[in-house]
Amino acid sequence: MAWNPELYNQYKDIRNEPFYDLRDLIDPREYVKGIDLGCGTGEQTAVLKEWLPKSKLLGIDSSKEMLAKTSVYQSPGLSFKLQDIQDVLMAGDRYDLVFSNAALQWIDDHQVVIPQILNLLTPGGQFAVQMPVQNENLLNQILVSMATQPPYAFIFEGFKQESPVLSIDQYAQLLFDGGLKDLHISIKMYPIIANSSSDLYNFIAGSALQPYLDRLPNNVKDEFITDFRCGIEKSFSSYPALYAFKRLLIYGRRP
Repeated sequence: MAWNPELYNQYKDIRNEPFYDLRDLIDPREYVKGIDLGCGTGEQTAVLKEWLPKSKLLGIDSSKEMLAKTSVYQSPGLSFKLQDIQDVLMAGDRYDLVFSNAALQWIDDHQVVIPQILNLLTPGGQFAVQMPVQNENLLNQILVSMATQPPYAFIFEGFKQESPVLSIDQYAQLLFDGGLKDLHISIKMYPIIANSSSDLYNFIAGSALQPYLDRLPNNVKDEFITDFRCGIEKSFSSYPALYAFKRLLIYGRRP
């Protein structure tokens, strides 16, 4: 999937709020060897490194466009690598901290993948993950509806970007079965106050809209965007409007 870092970062202040909430769940120990799964531009990984100054952190991402922005953040103890999560799992290295902010929602089959990620933890290692609860978020619901109805259903051939994110109960069971302690699993709503439909469109254009555009012919993309904007306008009739964006925060520690 092609990412547009500039468009994504237009709302980085809003996206940073759940990052800091997730960071604050971590016990800030010394000499931590950590990995950030889906580090994006590396800005948040750098903030995490400042918070854990004696740590050695690796940020990985599968997007060349995002990683191109990481060079300004590289420093002693902080490095970045073009790599996907499956490669990390196959490598078998162990970490004192496995961190992921708004990335694992792009990985399917969490019932299988989450236990594999937990296996990356050293004794005493910490697992901290944040993901949007996309299936409950209205803008994502509009996109799914469009993809499954004419005229786009024929083009998408059954594709719809449904989130693999599980329920709180399911993640609690996975972490418990993985032997983790001190569990914290919660959903928090981060309100976005939009002054126009364009604000709402721009917020999602740099993320959840991209998988749909990637599958459309170039001559259909503008029409899809126009119809999506119309869907937003129908769903939000007056402004300023509240967009209730929900995030799942997960933390656990291996004894």
